[in-house]
Amino acid sequence: MRARSIGSGDTLVRRLILISFLLLPWPVFAEDGAALPLSKIVLYSSGVGYFQHDGTVNNRLQLDLRLHTNQINDMLKSLVVQDFGGGKVSTVTYGSRDPITKTLGSFGINLNGNPTLGQILTQVRGEPIEVTAPNPIFGTLVGVEKKTESLGEGSQHRMVEQEYITLLTEDGFRSLSLSTVQRIKLTNPALNAELHQALATLATNHDAQKKTVSITFDGIGNRQARIAYLTETPVWKTSYRLVLDEDKAPYLQGWAIVENQTPQDWNNVTLSLVSGRPISFTMDLYQPLYNPRPVVQPELYANLKPQTYGDAMDELKPMAPAPSTRNEMKKERMLGKMTQGATSSRANAPAEADAIADMEMGRLEEGVTPMAMAEDKGELFEYRIDQPVTLAKHQSALLPIIGQSLQGQKVSLYNQHVNAKHPLNGYRLKNTSALHLMQGPITLFDNGTYAGDARIEDLPPGQDRLISYALDLKTEVEPAFDGGTQELATVSLKKGTMLISRRAVEDRTYLVKNRDTKAKTILIEQPYRADWKLAEPKESTERTRNLYRFSVAVDPGKNVTLHVKETLPIQESILLSEGGIDQITYYQQTKEVSPKVKEALQRVVYLRNKLGDVRAQRTRLDQRIAEITAEHARIRENMQRLQQNSDLYTRYVKKLDQQETELDSLRKDIERLKNTEEEHRRELQDYMMSLDIS
Repeated sequence: MRARSIGSGDTLVRRLILISFLLLPWPVFAEDGAALPLSKIVLYSSGVGYFQHDGTVNNRLQLDLRLHTNQINDMLKSLVVQDFGGGKVSTVTYGSRDPITKTLGSFGINLNGNPTLGQILTQVRGEPIEVTAPNPIFGTLVGVEKKTESLGEGSQHRMVEQEYITLLTEDGFRSLSLSTVQRIKLTNPALNAELHQALATLATNHDAQKKTVSITFDGIGNRQARIAYLTETPVWKTSYRLVLDEDKAPYLQGWAIVENQTPQDWNNVTLSLVSGRPISFTMDLYQPLYNPRPVVQPELYANLKPQTYGDAMDELKPMAPAPSTRNEMKKERMLGKMTQGATSSRANAPAEADAIADMEMGRLEEGVTPMAMAEDKGELFEYRIDQPVTLAKHQSALLPIIGQSLQGQKVSLYNQHVNAKHPLNGYRLKNTSALHLMQGPITLFDNGTYAGDARIEDLPPGQDRLISYALDLKTEVEPAFDGGTQELATVSLKKGTMLISRRAVEDRTYLVKNRDTKAKTILIEQPYRADWKLAEPKESTERTRNLYRFSVAVDPGKNVTLHVKETLPIQESILLSEGGIDQITYYQQTKEVSPKVKEALQRVVYLRNKLGDVRAQRTRLDQRIAEITAEHARIRENMQRLQQNSDLYTRYVKKLDQQETELDSLRKDIERLKNTEEEHRRELQDYMMSLDIS
């Protein structure tokens, strides 16, 4: 009877995987109800969340957390495990993130590349195996070879390639076709275990996006235990509703937007929302790191003496302890407990519909009560939800956290770069509560109707913020700009230098027209420049990092003009010894210059003119000497061509004698002028260096 074929090598591999799964010992998981349920969640506005599991453990117990791979790094960085009953945490294990090819390559049988049965058997050559074909055969695997065989006749004839294994048995070599083999067993227990581990590694890689973190608690009896860690979460957000009423204080209602993007439901957890910006980062602690090392050939050297290192000369000084600071915790209960909704009978439905139609937006506090307790947490601020929260995975929720009256004032905000013609309707909201209002959008209702949307930045207690929500069409602003002029401010003299201070001047005029029937306060914004000085008005109403704000009150149907003048100091210096006389004379005649400075400049001009006159005289004498010298050269050249007894030669001799006499006189005058020039220069220099006049 022909033996039954077990099919291709790939089919056999799949069967081996299934069989190995059935034979592998599974880890011991926590009993039902013994796992630590999720009990507390703290969401931070920086994009991380704190998750805390609390419960009871009994004796030695292993608890498993199933986490996404992108959460492992945060878990490794922040995991906190506590056993409160005298037990201890023995180990925390998690699946490696080594590449699957590297992990599989570390086993005795390498399953990389989806090997066939023949390729797997090639890796175990020399190992004892048991083959059923169909009778059991024991032997040592020698190798695997391929043979080409002829099958069929006529039109059905074909050549096929078959794999044969060669065994060394007690009776000698045996060659068996793999197509006739029903079962192959590795009789080496260690190698068989390696194959099972490799198959288990392949199986766990099917869900490569999730890893199991196993935590083993070791102790005796029932004990309370806790597991806590940080992981990335969606940023919790806030949105507000602000109701404005001329007869009432503004009412602010705030909602927290919370999203559960974790793979588990939140069932009756304690939820806290923390605003602030703690520094948070990710670091790849999960990926195994391998430092490449050079391959060095061994060399023979004489044995080295052990090295010793001297002690440091300076003693290590202990760091001073940081001063302990303790912030007084502020708590405010937010308007009581949740109001229970009452459902009226269907008979009263028409009457209720009429009542709802007459309701105003000013009653937002009816039916909605904040659920949060507010509390300072050092530099952060916490909204602690005072009721257990249940939220299914991949669901979001709106939670009321604020609901109370604040303080504020209506204003109009004008910025030429926002709208050149009209200001914006705005409101100066003051946070008179003890709550830290986190940034978010605000929907405004004015006198019972929707008025617009606004955004608010973080608003700590006691501070105020401006918000704008609509265009104020009943108010018009006409700006005018007059810039580019310069004004002379002061002229001073300091050690031979004239210091000139000017001011670049820019004038802006804002004509505000109020066409409304009620008075308005307009805040006009203008860019703030640190190097420019505000000259008119002397001070702004307020200044931000980038803007001036000027408050203008305008009565109904009236116009008001605001004039803003800014100056920019410009400094210039001129050396009195080098500046032009005309330039110095100009400042001498300017009305902004003080009389003392004018008198000193007049003296400088006088001394410079006197020095200039002497230099001019010396220059003229130098020029005359140059002329005579040139005339001497010409005469001597002509005399070389004349006879010495000629009349012209005699005239040249006489003229040379006269010029020599003149040259002697000129040289004496020049020497005298040099001395005079040096005296005048010294007099001018001494005078200029003595100046210190403003």
